[in-house]
Amino acid sequence: MIDVKGLTRYYGEKRAISDVTFHVNKGEILGLLGPNAAGKTTTMRILTCYMPPTSGSATIGGFDIFESSMDVRRITGYLPENPPLYTDMRVDDYLDFVAKLKGVEKDKQASEIDRVIEKTSLGEVRKRIIGKLSKGYKQRVGLAQSLLNDPDIIILDEPTVGLDPKQIIEIRDLIKNLRGEHTVILSSHILPEIEQTCERVVIINEGKVVAEDTVDNLTSRLKGGQRMTLLVEGNEERVRKSLQPITDIKTLNFESQKDGIWQISVESEKDVRKEVARQIVSANLGLLELSPDRFTLEDIFLQLTTKEEVA
Repeated sequence: MIDVKGLTRYYGEKRAISDVTFHVNKGEILGLLGPNAAGKTTTMRILTCYMPPTSGSATIGGFDIFESSMDVRRITGYLPENPPLYTDMRVDDYLDFVAKLKGVEKDKQASEIDRVIEKTSLGEVRKRIIGKLSKGYKQRVGLAQSLLNDPDIIILDEPTVGLDPKQIIEIRDLIKNLRGEHTVILSSHILPEIEQTCERVVIINEGKVVAEDTVDNLTSRLKGGQRMTLLVEGNEERVRKSLQPITDIKTLNFESQKDGIWQISVESEKDVRKEVARQIVSANLGLLELSPDRFTLEDIFLQLTTKEEVA
């Protein structure tokens, strides 16, 4: 649905992005991550035909951003970081104005406005002046305008910036409901939000793509395998002997003991949780806890964009 190849953009002599390449599947929600000034907004502006790249190419829904920019705009809904709102207009009047700009057929404009108002839960404020709305409702109006004309692709730049926790949850749920019906690119500084909303992530640092994958796959690649923590009641020698047949275990560390219960760290080439549990139980040892350790998206982000080592 979206193919980006080698996008590079200079502002004068300053290079904002360099050789940015990634793919987004139809109906997928992709998270675009990076520190401030990493190049996220520049990439989004290029994909929405707000500005051209210095070099590289991209196709959106089969349309080239150079040769068919009007077609790209027709099938794309865009919410920039600062929503493009006319604050002296009422919500429904503003959406009517945007519907006309987007070429919604005249006899379908009223029903289309009703559809996006319902989808973004704006019914109770549709007659109110936009400038008098809360930040959360203004974001909803921005989302509503991006959904007008039912675009195939939706690009959202920091859609929850400045919102309170309740508003963030509401907007997050709204975005998750777009999955399947729309292809979505979402940027955010709130890493748990990306982790809970997006199927894959693209991480950009200093204008370059440093990772593109699912969070789980990035975890395995960066850790070089799987890691788990066990709480086992029993003799150390018997525990070691019970796990010896599992050849995929790389390291087995007995970290601490209290009241006859060992805390054990296990690293392996692949997921061996079933085998570990089976072997310990078969040896009549007390398996009290088995929990996989994993990177959070924050851990992955820090390792790829800073010098900080992840524990």
